[in-house]
Amino acid sequence: MPSKSKATIESIQHILARKGFDPGIIDGIWGRRTEAAVKAFQRSKGLVADGIVGPVTWKALFGDTEEQAVADNPAIPWFQEARRLIGVREKVGPGSNPVLIDWADKAGIDYDSDDIPWCGLFVAHCISATLSGESLPGNPLGARAWQRFGAAGPRTLGAVLVFWRGSRDGWLGHVGFYAGEDSSAYHVLGGNQGDVVSVTRIAKTRLLDSRWPATAPMTGAGPLVLADGDTFFSTNEA
Repeated sequence: MPSKSKATIESIQHILARKGFDPGIIDGIWGRRTEAAVKAFQRSKGLVADGIVGPVTWKALFGDTEEQAVADNPAIPWFQEARRLIGVREKVGPGSNPVLIDWADKAGIDYDSDDIPWCGLFVAHCISATLSGESLPGNPLGARAWQRFGAAGPRTLGAVLVFWRGSRDGWLGHVGFYAGEDSSAYHVLGGNQGDVVSVTRIAKTRLLDSRWPATAPMTGAGPLVLADGDTFFSTNEA
């Protein structure tokens, strides 16, 4: 799609990923995976599946442009970093994705294999890479440790959400960023969601806490209400 700018293609890739249509890594490049994701989205809406984002497909993708304007808010740079990394996944088979290992090295976290759950590592990277003065919780690889991060905050775009997994009274959990909500689930932008950085729906009943960085001012934005079922619904790790 050569007539669209890199920034526009990135926006299309972001919204496709949020709606559960995998465009690959968010890179602003119109490749086969992005085109295939557009076609899959078009088929789901009963549109002509030509892989072209014309006016009709654009309206179906974005609807009210307020969502995109909020998502592009420069006041939440950690969330922008998280969005940029959609599509990054762990390595299949022996070895680890060096990108994940690099996140750990730069954040000063002891981590040497992407066989180890990395939702906490993803959040730690996004926070430490964009908020230099922000303290990470002890043991940031432990999802529930993020209940001690920053300060309690509203459920709004960029908030750190902590969920229980297995049992509310157990120790297993999941952590990611608030990317919206529908009537029954939060839309969570997180790592290690199906072994990849993605947006997925997690039942509201699983929420333990909502946190906000101590060094970042609250944006004043409220909840971002989205259509039910726009993304994959997870019942396990995320």
